[in-house]
Amino acid sequence: MRKLLLYFIITLGYSVHIISTLPQTQSTLENEEVKALAFLEEEDRLLAEKCFQAAEANWNYNTNINDVNQEKQLNASLEYSKFAKISWQNLNSKFKSWSNFKDPDLKRRFKKSTVLGSSALPEEDLVQYNQLESDMTKTHSTTKVCAFLDSTNCNLSLDPDVKKIMKESRDEHELRHIWTEWHNKCGNRIRNPYQQFVKLSNQAARLNNFSDTGAYWLREYESDTIKEDFDQLYETLAPLYKQIHAYARAKLRYVYGDQFSSDGLIPAHLLGNVFASSLDGVYSLLIPYPQRASVDVTNEMKAQGYTPLKMFQKSEEFFTSLGLIPMPQEFWKESLIVKPKDREVVCHATAWDFCNGKDFRIKQCTEVNMRDFITVHHEMGHIQYYLQYKDQPHIYREGANPGFHEAVGDTLALSVQTPKHLKEVGLLDQATQIDDYETSINFLMAIALKKVASLPFAYIIDKYRWAIFDGSVDSSRMNSHWWKLRKEYQGVKPPVERSEENFDPGTIYHVASHVDYSRYFAATIIQFQFHRSLCKEAGQYDPQDPSKPLYNCSIYRSKAAGSKLAAGLAMGASRPWPDVMKSMTGQEIMDGSAIREYFKPLEEWLAIKNAQLGEVPGWD
Repeated sequence: MRKLLLYFIITLGYSVHIISTLPQTQSTLENEEVKALAFLEEEDRLLAEKCFQAAEANWNYNTNINDVNQEKQLNASLEYSKFAKISWQNLNSKFKSWSNFKDPDLKRRFKKSTVLGSSALPEEDLVQYNQLESDMTKTHSTTKVCAFLDSTNCNLSLDPDVKKIMKESRDEHELRHIWTEWHNKCGNRIRNPYQQFVKLSNQAARLNNFSDTGAYWLREYESDTIKEDFDQLYETLAPLYKQIHAYARAKLRYVYGDQFSSDGLIPAHLLGNVFASSLDGVYSLLIPYPQRASVDVTNEMKAQGYTPLKMFQKSEEFFTSLGLIPMPQEFWKESLIVKPKDREVVCHATAWDFCNGKDFRIKQCTEVNMRDFITVHHEMGHIQYYLQYKDQPHIYREGANPGFHEAVGDTLALSVQTPKHLKEVGLLDQATQIDDYETSINFLMAIALKKVASLPFAYIIDKYRWAIFDGSVDSSRMNSHWWKLRKEYQGVKPPVERSEENFDPGTIYHVASHVDYSRYFAATIIQFQFHRSLCKEAGQYDPQDPSKPLYNCSIYRSKAAGSKLAAGLAMGASRPWPDVMKSMTGQEIMDGSAIREYFKPLEEWLAIKNAQLGEVPGWD
């Protein structure tokens, strides 16, 4: 994912739009625009220097967590915020009539520059804001839990220990123990600082002329109806999710029978990861046709001697096969791709832009497995986006909307995961049959357990936080409301009793680090729209040709698809996202139809299978 480093992005503040009472002549306005453009160009140059300094300090802390580096990171953040506020003040004092500008691009740059972000806070509050955010991230990254039936071993970290146990263990008691340990030791410690942080975050939002943090986050979609749009997208895809949920419930009940009750909810510790965010961790229990080829090529990767470095090199080769930009020299020199043994690091995978047009890095504690192989493509997708828009003005160096940035690498991963591509790169045996119906259903199930099963989780995290931010849910219901939403939309429940002493949302990296999550909901929708469009461009998909189904498309080596993708990415945020979407897909909206189209064979199979199993989709 792309961690939002708000203090590394140009945020030049909120201004009161003052319109001069004296009419401006055309020549005066044109002269003002020339001066304004020169001002922004100089600010871009200065910003690149300050941004690099702040990014470097933050990188050093994230890759070596200690008190000294934390202090340096906080100081660098504060210095950047001071610079941003001065820039904002200069902008407002010099160009009070920017809203009258005729040049639409210049006007857009000024409009986007009127949001100062957390830098709007008074210095004392800003120091506390940065400290709380840093401390919560540190808590999430350094929490250790005790092993099952071994209270002397209390040094299990999230990466890789907790994740490995939750995916591989089939001992319900062990899964329950690890789930409870993680949630109690991580989430509970974040509850109080999070409440303090929300107050400061809302204060910053109001100083930027937004009602609360939720409204501040959603501004990037440039739409007054985005919440309703998300609701409609969820409703479009809920029937498919409920079919998957019903099938998973039946299969998991077979393994863990006494853990299920008549309410139809699935206990959260049985879903293959400690967050219960998707179902791909239990694919081996849910595979429709076990006798057919598996699309999880982890064992083959290990047999062929894959290393984290080779995984990154293979990912780059996919990008360059499309005619896209290779990773620069600094990327290979500076990225952290393996968890070091001599220090604590923030292991959550992130892609970094150091603001100078040449230094881009990934931080990932990579393990040799299929899941991390896909994550590598996801993170490299961020880097490719950075590379494509690096020559844009700084204010435009971001995704067209937050979902676009998360969608790029995942779009390519939809091709990477296809059995025909895995065979093409030697990770599936050439003799393996891949185009029969049962193998196709296995493949679609594997993708759906990751993509579709994660949609409700992605939908509710910010739905939950919007309610916290706007005050409709107060501190007396912080945890109960979380589980209310998880039961209502995801159909899961906690394996043990929870109370308001707990703060289970705080166990999620994006909550602890204050990163919006609706971007992942949007990205799942968008990536299938991108995939459908690029597959048509590559000649790999024809809705009228049954021999070219969307799910079997790989755009590998298609320069035509790569050219179309690059053109859209190069725009950055210089145009409203519907314009960029139209250039890439022919559509101006986020549309769930591509997902339903992609998974249509699986959805039909699930309806029949659930009826055979006597499973009714849904829950009480």
